[in-house]
Amino acid sequence: MRHINSLTNPLIKSLRSLHERKRRRQAGLFLAEGTRIVTEALELDWVPETLVFLEGREDDRMISRLIRMATDHGADIVMVSEAVLSKISRKDNPQMVVATFKEHFVPNDEVFSKSEEHQSNAWVILDRVRDPGNLGTVLRTIDAVSVRGVVLVGDCCDPFSVEAVRASMGAIFNVPIASMNEEDFIKETITYEGNILGTALPASVDYREADWSGPMLLMMGNEQSGLTQNLMNAATQLIRMPMLGRSDSLNLAVATGVALYEFRRNNS
Repeated sequence: MRHINSLTNPLIKSLRSLHERKRRRQAGLFLAEGTRIVTEALELDWVPETLVFLEGREDDRMISRLIRMATDHGADIVMVSEAVLSKISRKDNPQMVVATFKEHFVPNDEVFSKSEEHQSNAWVILDRVRDPGNLGTVLRTIDAVSVRGVVLVGDCCDPFSVEAVRASMGAIFNVPIASMNEEDFIKETITYEGNILGTALPASVDYREADWSGPMLLMMGNEQSGLTQNLMNAATQLIRMPMLGRSDSLNLAVATGVALYEFRRNNS
């Protein structure tokens, strides 16, 4: 364990830089903040590179447990002042713990695997999702419903941004994430042996009347423009959610939650 109270320390600068997507990609690392999220990661056997905690909290029951667990994994343990922790987190009232972990994407072929255990399950396909809060919330819902994972298609926001990780409430560590461009994804759908559902405004099938049998790819469109025409063409079914008020659409994360619970209701 070491103690750092300098705002200009190279490690502190490096940790702070992980708020930028470019720096995360270069380092292959991302930040997770808060005792709950970091505990979730360690309990799921994610190995931290660095664990930073607020000085004076080393005897706190939860913090001391995290220090022991991270030490067992060989992490760099760093105690810092509140000013330094605020610098890292870019918040005036930072969490007591910040840790770094390696980014991880699953291979694309895992999405289209045909194993028996996956025959009644689903992947969520997010087309050009731009809001990290939406993405983190979708990850949390995927974890709650216990479907296979998420595929980010096209120009999506970063699932490993601080905002997305925070919104996932730790689900980022328990939900497999794949990433591919639209062309590669559509090529894979040609031979996919399962249902491909897409949500779309021009759809004619009420989501409660759709065929929800798995295996399934559930495609959810961009927050502003919905699914691309190519993705809609790849769907075996297009579904809609009735709008009974003046609103003409649901928030992406809300719509994904509705669809996932309908899938689970039909595959429980």
